[in-house]
Amino acid sequence: MSKKTPAPAISPLEQVTGFSSAVPVLSMTTADGEPLQRLIDGVRFRSARPISHRSGHLTEAFRLDWGLTEAPVVQVNLTITFPGKIRGWGIHRKTVDRLFAASGSFCIVCFDGRRESLTHGCINEFLVGERNQGLIVIPTGVYHGWKNIGLDEAAIISMPSQLYNHEGPDRWELPWDSDEARKLIPYQWP
Repeated sequence: MSKKTPAPAISPLEQVTGFSSAVPVLSMTTADGEPLQRLIDGVRFRSARPISHRSGHLTEAFRLDWGLTEAPVVQVNLTITFPGKIRGWGIHRKTVDRLFAASGSFCIVCFDGRRESLTHGCINEFLVGERNQGLIVIPTGVYHGWKNIGLDEAAIISMPSQLYNHEGPDRWELPWDSDEARKLIPYQWP
């Protein structure tokens, strides 16, 4: 007859030095990979999944039948951001933005400054990139920006609902490092 080894005693965490300063970690996603954060009114997120085949991989960046937005795709842009660089805070009056993190590692953030919105004052943060691709739909009037948090150049594909007008772009910027941005948007870039 074999003798069972007793299970090691588990110490209550309250008996561990420094535990009183620790904070519980909350999951950012469901088991299916969907964000647990309350999304800003009009912001949509859809995880992407690469499909492997004999020649490589295919990832769908946007499909109308996903039902994320009815706004048309009229232009497709590829933006490269250098490591550690921040782009923000941008905002549009008439343009719905769709951002797809194609490569690298991004922290994409949205802030709802719309006074009449049910989610006024809310922040959404998305950690996306080549290992966690996803599409973020950003409605008009929502500030948004991103930081390349990786060590290499990173690429975002944007699919706006309005053609870029070189004579009068539907784009305003509140510089992320300005006093005005720090007062308005309660967010610190990682």
